[in-house]
Parts: sequence; structure tokens; C-alpha cells
Amino acid sequence: MCGIFFSLGSSEPILPNKETCNLLRNRGPDNFQVHQVAQNAKSSTAGLVAVHLTFVSTVLSMRGDHVVSQPLVDAATQSVLCWNGDAWKIAGNPIQGNDTELIFKLFLEAVQPRPGQTDSQDAVCRLQDVISSVSGPFAFVFYDAVNSRVFFSRDCLGRRSLLQGVDENGNFKLCSLCDSSSATHLEEVGSDGVYMIDFTRTVLETPELSDSDVCFNIDSIQILPWGSASTGQLRNPIPPMNKTIPEGPPPPLTTDSVCITTLEQKLLQALSLRVENVREPPMMKPEDNAKIAVLFSGGLDCTLLARLCHEILPSNAAIDLLNVAFENPRVAAAAVAAAKGKAPAPGSVYENCPDRMTGRSALAELQKVCPDRQWRFVAIDVPYAETVAHRETVKRLMRPHNTEMDLSISCALYFASRGQGTVLDHADTTPVPYTSPARVLLSGLGADELFAGYGRHGVAFSRSGFEGLVEEIDLDVSRLGKRNLGRDNRVIAHWGREARFPYLDEEFVSWVVQLPVWERCGFGMPDTETDTSTALDCEKRALRLVAQRLGMPQVAREKKRAIQFGARTAKMEKGRVKGTDSLD
Repeated sequence: MCGIFFSLGSSEPILPNKETCNLLRNRGPDNFQVHQVAQNAKSSTAGLVAVHLTFVSTVLSMRGDHVVSQPLVDAATQSVLCWNGDAWKIAGNPIQGNDTELIFKLFLEAVQPRPGQTDSQDAVCRLQDVISSVSGPFAFVFYDAVNSRVFFSRDCLGRRSLLQGVDENGNFKLCSLCDSSSATHLEEVGSDGVYMIDFTRTVLETPELSDSDVCFNIDSIQILPWGSASTGQLRNPIPPMNKTIPEGPPPPLTTDSVCITTLEQKLLQALSLRVENVREPPMMKPEDNAKIAVLFSGGLDCTLLARLCHEILPSNAAIDLLNVAFENPRVAAAAVAAAKGKAPAPGSVYENCPDRMTGRSALAELQKVCPDRQWRFVAIDVPYAETVAHRETVKRLMRPHNTEMDLSISCALYFASRGQGTVLDHADTTPVPYTSPARVLLSGLGADELFAGYGRHGVAFSRSGFEGLVEEIDLDVSRLGKRNLGRDNRVIAHWGREARFPYLDEEFVSWVVQLPVWERCGFGMPDTETDTSTALDCEKRALRLVAQRLGMPQVAREKKRAIQFGARTAKMEKGRVKGTDSLD
């Protein structure tokens, strides 16, 4: 995980302010570096004008055997790369060692002129081919000094944050996050392609109120969209959704169905890329021994990842399960009112949180099926006063998102990813303070979209059958990069940790979307269970069957619950607020 800042100053170099620098350092505590370049650019009225390019990178070093400082600068051409990503594969081949250096090498080779080349557009095509070959999440800024261009992008699923905008002085900025002074003019870079600023074309204009100064024209940015061509164009790794409709009731799914056994193997492969060869966190104590942690509610998606981690990691490696619960004053007041003088319900306000209860239940099942693994359940209890104390920081990190729901979800992710809570001692009697050293956090995000896990999927099927269900799933998958991944990245990375999403691995997503819908969920399918107490829900039935195969029948039956309700971050002060309401 890295932090990126880039600016195009029309009259002077533009550096990030102190607050932005601090936030970027939180994302990448291992390295901070600034690089500046002068570049001529065309103006609509003033001819060629010298502009100032500023590149700032911070680094959270996760791969290879040494820290690679950024921005990377090519001594021969003065080209520059700021890379925030994890390239798991290039052209289908797994990468060993540091990915940033390899990506920069391939970018430089792509933009070099070739014998007989007369049009630098050929370099753009070659660069698109390189980007298309990358499998993994990324956001980057690349300055091609050879052809006087800047390229920037997020991957097609939008798993890394990158914001763009023109400030009040006409300077163009890109940044991994907002600070308090930039919330009004920054918006998320789309995940619909690679964006290009070509300095051989007009990129500056003269403002109406000035005769001499120039500012950046954001309309001069060109987009190279994701497409389906084989060469010379960005190739979207995610194929179109399989919209086949069954003729009559589909065949029932069982734990031995080919699609279920294959699903388990595909998910295992996606997870392996994300948990193997992780560098040991700095200052990790031998007794801690946890490189990997799971954002853990006890629900189906995250518990399945934890269970599969057991199949991959060495037997002596601990796995931290980060389970967050909040003191919600509105819920507490309602409980007191409902008691009407009776004795309060047993357990603390945190232990009575829905996600804490399912988390402990799922832990017990993991311990039963994998008794030799050290499962470290980190109980993260957040008093209301602490929520209030951190609220402005959370709001700043989630910007430009600005609704009540954004805040509820972001608060849960913010405190969970901090990893600071308590664990039980060896006697399993006394909670002791503990902060997870793990820099890799696994998230189950993406499972609901791919396997029809939301309530609206059932509604769509009830209204319009399989046609409506497929359309709803297709909509969810298509807008993954436009919705919440950038926000979640900004919030989680604040603690110098990196969230990884196995369900959003490109190869895994590609395989899932090509399955017929009835091999992903159980809608329209006759139940094979005779005992209704053990019947599996239709939502995400394929994943539920994998959980059963892996010895977790209780987890296989867990209901879907949104994080803001499970952790009780929603509606803390007033109950009538809507999730879509904008914050004051």
C-alpha cells in the first residue's frame, strides 16, 4: 500500500500541505519522497508555457526483500512512476519479488520509440497492452518524459483510491486521499479506463478574470477506456455476465457438485496469492507470529476466508480475527426502556453486539475443525466517547463520500483495521491488551455482489424471476469500481495496513460471472434438505455449500447482516436518520 500525490502547477510547484503529508505517511510509513519536473505545455493563448510537475510517494513495503523508494525515476529519460498496487501476475505469470520495479521497467520499454516509428501513438498502444496484462489492484501516476505525457488510472474494479481535481488556483491534483482543504474540488478517478494528459496538445487555458495567468483545463484529459480488443487497447479482464436462463427448475446444488468443488479451488488460488510470501511486519514479537488478519464479523464470507487460510499458511502461523463492536447510546437507551425495571440482559454492551456474538460462534467452529491452528480473536471494543473523538478523522478519510451510511461503515472499518483490542490469555479467562502486527487484512467484500447475497436479489427474483435476478447481479458487479472500494481503501490504509479482497481477484471474478446464475445461488431451486433447521438460504448458496464441505455447518447457515448494524455503528444518536442523508 502506498500514498500518491501529484500536481501540475501552472505558475509554481504545488506541494501537499502538512495535513496531507501526515495522512500520506500514515498510509506508507516505510518511505517518503518528493520529485519535481519542469515540462513545457501548450496554452490556448500563451503558446508554450513551463509547468511544474510534483510527484510525492509514501511506501508501505509488502513484497520483495527490500524497501523500494518511490517515486521511481528513470535516470536516462527522467520518466517517473508512483505506483500503489499489487501486481500478482503479468500476462498470467506470477510475479516473484517487488512488483513496482517490474511495472516501471515494462512501462519504460513500452514508451521507447521503435525503429521506423513515426507516430508516438504506437507507444500509447504498447502501454495499454502492458496495463492490460496486469492482474491485481492498482492506482498509479506515470510520467512518460519521452513523449511528454502523464498517465493515471485505477484498476477496472477500483480497489485502490485515487482522487482528482482542479483547485481554486487552477492547479491540477491527484491524491490517494482528501485533506480538509481539498474536499470541495476532488472526486474519485473513474475505474473506466486510463486517463492521459498529452502536453503536445493544448492543456492550459486563460481564466476569464486574468490576462496573463493560465490554469489547467480538465477537459483536456483524454480517457483510454477498457475494451475487448486483443491488442493496442485496454482489455477488460472481466467478461460479460452469463445471462442464460434455465428451462424449468435448475438442478439442485450439493457439496459434491462440480461447480462447488471447483469454486473451492478457485477461491483457494485467489487467496494463496494474497497470503503467501508476506514480509514479516516490523517489530513483530515472536510470540505474536501473525502476518495475516481477517476483518472478522463471524459471517459466511470472512469465516470462509479464515478457514481457507488454514489450508495455505504454515501450521505455526497465528491468524488474527479482528472483531469490532461499538457502544451505541441509542441502542443502550432502548434496552433500558424495554427492561422497565427488570434486570439488564447478561453480558456487556459489546458482547451483546450481533457481530460479536456471531464472531465468537464462528471462532468456536473454526477451533473445532482446525484445532491445531492458533486463532487469535481480537475483541475491539469502541466506547461511544472514542467514536466521537475520532469522527472528524473518519469523515476526512472517507471524503468525498459524505452520507450517514458512509460514516457508519467507515467507522466500523476504521476501528477494526486499527487492530487494537484485547485477547484472552492462555487460560482463556483474562482479556489482555493486544494490537495486531499484521499488515495484510483480508476482507470478504465482493461475495454478496457475485453470489446474490443482498436482500434485493431475492426481491428481484420474486418480481422478475431469473431475468430480474441476473440483471440485478450484473448491475452490482458493473458498479463495484464506482461505489465504495475507494472509500474503504482510504479508511483502512490510514493504519499502515493493506486490505486484500480474494473475492475480487480478476481470474476469480471472471470465472464466477461466466457461471450460470443457478450455480451461484439457490433461487428457484428445490431444497434437498428435509429438516428445515439445516436448510441453506438461497443467497450465496454456493459459498454456503463450500463452508459445509469445510466442516462449518453453523457458519453455512449465517444470515447476511450489514456491517453498520452488526457492529452497531448505525444511527448512534437518532433513529430516524436515513443512510442516504448527507452529513451536516
